[in-house]
This record gives sequence, structure tokens and C-alpha cells, in this order.
Amino acid sequence: MKENIEGRHFSITDQKDVNTVIYQVNKTEKEFLKDSPKYTVERLKYTEEYVGNNKKKTFYVDDLSPSNNQLVILSFGKEKVVVNMGILEEDRVRISKKPMPMKFKTLYSEEEMEYRDFEYTPNLKRPISIIDPETAEEIKPTLYYDEESDEVKGKCKLKPYKSYFAFEVRDSKND
Repeated sequence: MKENIEGRHFSITDQKDVNTVIYQVNKTEKEFLKDSPKYTVERLKYTEEYVGNNKKKTFYVDDLSPSNNQLVILSFGKEKVVVNMGILEEDRVRISKKPMPMKFKTLYSEEEMEYRDFEYTPNLKRPISIIDPETAEEIKPTLYYDEESDEVKGKCKLKPYKSYFAFEVRDSKND
């Protein structure tokens, strides 16, 4: 039995104290654009294997766009985050020299808080991601229906005395 595998994959190697995660940037479909964010982000799934003291990660891209697929590459180290932009071409990743308009910040509070009110597209994709920099794991939002705006929105519970990394891809004309 032969499996038909679609999509692309590529590998990177992280040093011992580095944890890299990659997001694909998706442009919202025209029929949803009126009431939705222009771009959404989707975290790529990966497999991991140890090579000596380093970790080799293989990332998988399922939804290839007809043109190049834009990537946000986040490498979390001790107390810093390195942000790169990349483009997935045929069977290789090229690091972009032209940065994509992106807003990112550190979230921190001494009290438990909710970070909320980011919009979703009708197929439940979102433009913002909040990440725990210690584990590089994404903080999964709780969805709720905002009756006032008639939209599905998300909120994340953030723990006190802890820093989080949040980023959002924006349209360069708006920001």
C-alpha cells in the first residue's frame, strides 16, 4: 500500500539551550477579509531527534500556497528570543532579508490576568500567538462569543510573575 504524502518538510538543528518553533503566515481568504484579520498564524508541527547534545527538528508544512509560504522562525534561548522571517520554496527555506511587518511584545503582570479580544476568522484561525518562552509552548486561548460585536474571540489566562512572548503579523499599510 502506497501512501500519498502531500506538503513539504525541512529540518533545523537547535543547540542545547535553544528551542525553535516555526509558524506559517496565512493570508485570509478574500471571502472572509471584510470582518477578519488580514493574516493569521499557524504553528508548524514537528518531530524531534537528538544528535549528540543538539536537537534536530523536522517541520512539516501541509497547506502549501501556490506562491511561496512565509514563515516566522522563533528561537527561544536563555532570556532572549531571536526572530527571523523565512520563505519556504520548493524544497528549501530561505531566510528573508526583508522583514515582514510584525508586532511583538513581552507580557508580564504581578497578578493573574487575561489577555483577550483577539479576533478569529470564520474558520477559527487567529492573527496572534502567545508563547511561554521557557518551554516554547503556545498558550491555547479559550474561545468565546462576543454578542456585542457578533464575533468569536479568544482569551488566554496568564500566570502572575511570569513573562510571555506575544506576536502578531500585520498589514504594513495599517501598522
